[in-house]
Amino acid sequence: MDGVQLLFKLKKLLEMRRDDVVNSLVGGVDNFEKYQYMLGQIRTYHYILQEISNLLKNKEPNEDGNVVKITPQDHTPKT
Repeated sequence: MDGVQLLFKLKKLLEMRRDDVVNSLVGGVDNFEKYQYMLGQIRTYHYILQEISNLLKNKEPNEDGNVVKITPQDHTPKT
């Protein structure tokens, strides 16, 4: 497994964990401290996911699950 595949797996795991915390928060919490703690978790997951997305910028998985680097095309006319 290369580093890019590892980042995609880590991203998926973090998204699932974040969604679990969000669902628990929506379900209700016992006290304000728990509420603040859960908000902190969500913010941390969001921050880490954003950093992973920045690392994966210009890379997308194709149908086979392999990662393809996408590079911008130079559309300037040649003279």
